[in-house]
Amino acid sequence: MDYKFIFEGKEYILGEENLEYFANDENKPLEGIDYKKVLEILNKSDEVDFQKAYYENCCSKCRWGKEEKKKVFDFLEFYFYVYGKNNKYITSSIDGEYDKKSFTRLNREGIVDKSYLLTIIVCRKCGTYSIEIEEFEV
Repeated sequence: MDYKFIFEGKEYILGEENLEYFANDENKPLEGIDYKKVLEILNKSDEVDFQKAYYENCCSKCRWGKEEKKKVFDFLEFYFYVYGKNNKYITSSIDGEYDKKSFTRLNREGIVDKSYLLTIIVCRKCGTYSIEIEEFEV
């Protein structure tokens, strides 16, 4: 399953072939989530909104802007929260399954006990992307 979106007239396709890396939290990785699950979450949501982002390092695949000696490099970025219990994925902040309840409310109800920030970074030139998940202390 791929995820497709258009940004400023250009179509981007997120799939297995252009995934550079998937990084799950080093200290407490969230189980039950991989790039396929992330793409599924994106496809089921109407809240996905990629925005321009700038990083100090260029895309490792196409190296766009490196020859021009740019100081910052153009990417697209989208982030949302994923929630787990006992280190297993339960839901996300863009999933309608729990009626858009906050982490605090889900935690109080005993549904989740951990919150993670999931960031998707896409090269604006070649479409190579990465997914990073980091525990988010609330």
